[in-house]
Amino acid sequence: MTGLLLTNAAIATMGNGLSTGGAPYGLVNRGALAIEGGRIKWVGLTEEADAFPDFERRDLDGRLVTPALIDCHTHLVYGGHRAWEFEMRLKGATYEEVARAGGGIVSTVQSTRGASEQTLIDAALPRLDAMIGEGVATVEIKSGYGLDIETELTMLRAARRLAELRPVRVKTTFLGAHATPAEYKGSPEAYLKEVCLPALDAAAEERLVDAVDGFCEGIAFTPDQIAMVFARAALHHLPVKLHAEQLSNIGGARLAARHGALSADHLEYADAGDAAALAAAGTVAVLLPGAFYTIHETRRPPIDAFREAGVAMALATDCNPGSSPLASILLAMNMGCTLFHMTPEEALAGATRNAARALGLTDAGVVAPGMRADLALWDVEHPAELAYRIGFNALHERIFAGAET
Repeated sequence: MTGLLLTNAAIATMGNGLSTGGAPYGLVNRGALAIEGGRIKWVGLTEEADAFPDFERRDLDGRLVTPALIDCHTHLVYGGHRAWEFEMRLKGATYEEVARAGGGIVSTVQSTRGASEQTLIDAALPRLDAMIGEGVATVEIKSGYGLDIETELTMLRAARRLAELRPVRVKTTFLGAHATPAEYKGSPEAYLKEVCLPALDAAAEERLVDAVDGFCEGIAFTPDQIAMVFARAALHHLPVKLHAEQLSNIGGARLAARHGALSADHLEYADAGDAAALAAAGTVAVLLPGAFYTIHETRRPPIDAFREAGVAMALATDCNPGSSPLASILLAMNMGCTLFHMTPEEALAGATRNAARALGLTDAGVVAPGMRADLALWDVEHPAELAYRIGFNALHERIFAGAET
């Protein structure tokens, strides 16, 4: 046998949906696909599959095949938890009161700085396993809870190690410009110059980083300060991403567009002008309904403006210990529909094709010849069921680089 032939499937190729004038979800009924050498060799109809007589043949009995899911925005590696903070807020404590009690990002920074690389790996593995169990084959993992040089590097090393321990592709993102640590309170530019930028240099030298991110917000860094980080990323030939317009609009989305960012993420306070800028730059809007839900935000991202401008929209969990303790991409898809008014097709594209674009990947996110054979097989009758169900995982099997897992 030289390859694997999957037949009698409904294949949501996600390559030519309604947005490009094709069938919804790029759906191929009575479909088949051939896999060889970890790549998709052919996609077509089951009745045409006799061209591969030497391939091992598997009848999928009508199951749905999609690209394996991609979680393109996570903070998966961190120390400790903030359940006590969650409980405090439910009892009426304000964010200021939580902060005075040692909560917020300061708490996670302290826990992460105090953890070894192995401790961070051990803590992250159950979260990663939950994602893999929902059909995820690629996950982005950010640093940003160290805020000192060595811990930022430790986080990135832990993220790289996860890809060696599990059948999953990990894309790492340096997020040193996440917050100003307590020891630099009131001096964000000094922190950037003395810690963040040297940490980025060290991460690039060690080949630990695939992209560079920042948090552009009134409580974090200004556009001019983020531009310093982006300039250093350019020296290392690294693409950039940006947390932008989550709590207010201070120009982060347009900054991301000017720098040709892979993505601008959150975007609850973005406007039509931001949408036009993102579309012109080809920057993906990564929507994060888990954070919207957790912090009780009421302003939705401008979905209609993104549609009208032709901005590609991705969805992700934003898995983190504070504002989005969510490790379910399927629930994120449901939230994208129920909270943001996306369609189920947009939600699935957001966790496949557009999520791949948000990570700069050209070999994943669609089912087509030449792509990686990262696939999810589902016990459902229609692709809309993936976003429709709540708390139900219909995954039958995941295929990673052509291997059944």
